[in-house]
Amino acid sequence: MKLLEGKKALIFGIANQRSIAWGIAQTLHEHGAEIGFSYGIPQLEKRVRPLADELGVTFVEMCDVSSDADITAVFAKAADHFGQIDILVHAIGYALKEDLEGRFVSTSREGFRIAMDISAYSLVALAREAVPLMPAGSAILTLTYYGAEKVVPHYNVMGVAKAALEASTRYLAADLGPQGIRVNAISAGPIKTLAAAGIAGFRKMLGYVGERAPLRRNIDQEEVGKTALWLCSDLASGVTGEVVYVDAGYHILGMSEPPEKWE
Repeated sequence: MKLLEGKKALIFGIANQRSIAWGIAQTLHEHGAEIGFSYGIPQLEKRVRPLADELGVTFVEMCDVSSDADITAVFAKAADHFGQIDILVHAIGYALKEDLEGRFVSTSREGFRIAMDISAYSLVALAREAVPLMPAGSAILTLTYYGAEKVVPHYNVMGVAKAALEASTRYLAADLGPQGIRVNAISAGPIKTLAAAGIAGFRKMLGYVGERAPLRRNIDQEEVGKTALWLCSDLASGVTGEVVYVDAGYHILGMSEPPEKWE
């Protein structure tokens, strides 16, 4: 049974085949959704176009989410192309590389502004333009990470931005609930993506989590995609304002058991 037959989804944040957004796109497509893609910078087009072709996606647009004019233009095109939008996926996060290497206290004012604008405010900006195209029963989904609530080495200003993103998810859920629009977030465990490559020590983080998570492994894009399918379908019709963890259970740990046995 295809859970999204006849639904139309607009996905922001696909960068390449390793993107979590790509895993979500594949799953939504498999379940019948008509999909549109948006990418952030011109250099990504050569990576995104082949992925669009693979799924038969004909709506592919660049959008600088720090520009209200860009966002308005993309949604005007989406209105012409789709008519309405049933699903909006926000898979966007960015911070300056130097702010993901040193100490959090060294974050520059401009670096803080950029991280908050691109990683958190963009959800609000996209939702504002999407809502006029979204009927009751629609869903908005964003991606977050455990660094929003607990300190993760080198995640720094992105952790603060993700905390703002999670708060924005709750406020948008309350705001848009009377219109029948649900807003949720998936907190995914570490996955090798283009964005993750900018975090100092990411490979060590991946190994640490994989050894200590209750399931003793890392998660993959497909698992995030399946959770996204649930949250964007009628199966989750009573769920809004939630952060759903897909991290092999890592977030439940207080003191993680080391891979070696306790003596």
